[in-house]
Amino acid sequence: MAQAQNTSFPKIIIIIVMYRDEAGVQDTFLTYESYKDEITMQLVAEACKLLGVKPEVVLRQFGEYFFEFCKRSGYDHMLRTLGGNLFEFTENLDALHSYLALSYKEMNAPSFRVERNPDGTMLLHYYSDRRGLCHIVPGIIGAVAKDFFNSEISMEIVNQLEELERTGKKEHVVFLVTQWPATEAKSSSKTGAFPRTQSIQTLANRHNAMIWIKEPLHQKRSSVSFSMCRSHWETIRGLVRLGKELECFVLCTHDSQKQKEKTFTCVSFHCLFHHPGKLLRGFEPVYPMTLNIDLKTFCQAFPFHIVFDEQLVVHQAGVNLQRIVPGLQNMSIHLNQYFSIVHPEVTFTISSIRKFINSHFVLQTIRDMMPEVWNNRPMLQLRGQMIWMPSLDCMLYQASPLLRSLQELEERDMHISDIAPHDVTRDLILLNQQRLAEIELSNQLERKKEELRLLSQHLEEERRKTENLLYAMLPKHVANQLKEGKTVEAGEFKECTILFSDVVTFTNICSMCEPIQIVLMLNSMYLRFDRLTTVHNVYKVETIGDAYMVVGGVPIPVSSHAERVANFALGMILAAREVINPVTGGPIQIRVGLHSGPVLAGVVGEKMPRYCLFGDTVNTASRMESHGLPDKIHLSPTVYDALKNKGFVIQKRGEIEVKGKGRMTTYFLERNLGVSEQQIMGLSDLEAGIQRPGVFAV
Repeated sequence: MAQAQNTSFPKIIIIIVMYRDEAGVQDTFLTYESYKDEITMQLVAEACKLLGVKPEVVLRQFGEYFFEFCKRSGYDHMLRTLGGNLFEFTENLDALHSYLALSYKEMNAPSFRVERNPDGTMLLHYYSDRRGLCHIVPGIIGAVAKDFFNSEISMEIVNQLEELERTGKKEHVVFLVTQWPATEAKSSSKTGAFPRTQSIQTLANRHNAMIWIKEPLHQKRSSVSFSMCRSHWETIRGLVRLGKELECFVLCTHDSQKQKEKTFTCVSFHCLFHHPGKLLRGFEPVYPMTLNIDLKTFCQAFPFHIVFDEQLVVHQAGVNLQRIVPGLQNMSIHLNQYFSIVHPEVTFTISSIRKFINSHFVLQTIRDMMPEVWNNRPMLQLRGQMIWMPSLDCMLYQASPLLRSLQELEERDMHISDIAPHDVTRDLILLNQQRLAEIELSNQLERKKEELRLLSQHLEEERRKTENLLYAMLPKHVANQLKEGKTVEAGEFKECTILFSDVVTFTNICSMCEPIQIVLMLNSMYLRFDRLTTVHNVYKVETIGDAYMVVGGVPIPVSSHAERVANFALGMILAAREVINPVTGGPIQIRVGLHSGPVLAGVVGEKMPRYCLFGDTVNTASRMESHGLPDKIHLSPTVYDALKNKGFVIQKRGEIEVKGKGRMTTYFLERNLGVSEQQIMGLSDLEAGIQRPGVFAV
């Protein structure tokens, strides 16, 4: 199993690289940087294309992964404390986003609003101005329900529209969320339990819940049973959830029952859940007959509150808010003259506010209505809660200044003392100041890490270039020894084949052409020859002027050295036909000579060291080239003996006088019957779209 995982891991890396490359995006992202949604959508599109799935599937999986990423990033405890159930969790997501916005200023988070349905389901309203990302929500909410509340959910889009009453985040998607216990889903197929979408109200209708409530508790205790064992805390949580759902059910039945039944039902319900000593006894607050606080104390204790009516007329404001916005001292002004709603992005009407009353509200002062001293200051933002007071038909906005750091406090010419001592905004500013410093330090470290990664990557590229250049000058094993600071000792090779070639009438060509023409001609020829060294796996020793020297069997001994060099020589003749003589305008002519024998090889020099060959074999090979004929491959007797009976067509030249060697019987190599010209040139595999260097090495 471990082996299978290890082998599949590189495949995953390859797929990720394919996503990134096909989408054309960068390969690294910084934690505290904001990126355009186009990058996300490009990655999603390429993933859909590669996997053959719809974007909704990829986005849902991304939502599940994002939830796990947030937990691993240190937000696990913060997320778990948002609410005791999925409804409360979702209801407080906006508050979490507001807190995170203190540190991530460029965060553009969506907005959520939830509604309970009588059947136990809920409607999740999703608002965003980032189109196309709504399908991430089911992945996140599903992962939250499974991890935090041990339940499964189904989410379907029941409405998708443009929200006209909002000033921003106009994409409005409504999800129908149905939740059921995870254990119930597993046991329903075995025990025939209730369907997963069944609500408490449906259950009550089936079992005549009104009769059950009216009857004594001890007579119907078995009406609701649990078929599975739960832990202590799971049992308590289940009872609390059941109590809440029954409470909702009882309240709903009030409208459809007679007055007597309503009273009796409420009394029975109170006895069931509020009797002293019971596990689920409720809490009933006690209110004083009169409000025991005077207006002056209230306005000083809550220095940033506002009370306004349905027409947005201000009736009351905190003392510090009056000092900063003097217009609020006129209690007949309209609130929307001095403030605009930043969050949620809705129109400034009492109906819109009441619709989103469970959200936190951020108000911002309007610059034209502020004193002149605020012309060069950032506008003041307030963050707080809207509370509707039906007895007064007024709205209470209990707020605090929205400040992220001491710098923002100073920019508005405010002080810590302006904030009420009981207001945790004081501590939040100080704590966030430290957090912002830590984030900045982390951001700098992350940027430095990315810079080091890029520098390391560039350094690796330069190292590869240097090594390739070094390997082009010296054999690889010799170059590695020199890099390690070792001394490369000379080596003796008992068998090898050496080739020399030169251009016929090269001296005359040089005298009749411009230097640049000579350079271009030689470069064109040598590029073709260099490619052939790779095709036939022979080692290029050096070039001097128009002379080209190659060896087979050195520095790595092989028994097929003669065949390799012979095939290379045949390729040289064919390649030379493609090089133009700048004097005649026709193909150049070359002479090629081969000889086999022992050599001594080693590195000479420290500045521009070269791997050189020494011995009589080198001299004899050079004589074969100088005594050869144009467009002919001249072979010594040793090469002839190595190639005969191996498919090569060889013509005997006869006995000639060789300078320094006396009379020798030499030969001309004409062709190789075993391969075609295209194979000699290494073109057959290229035409098939595959390159395999050294394919003709015997």
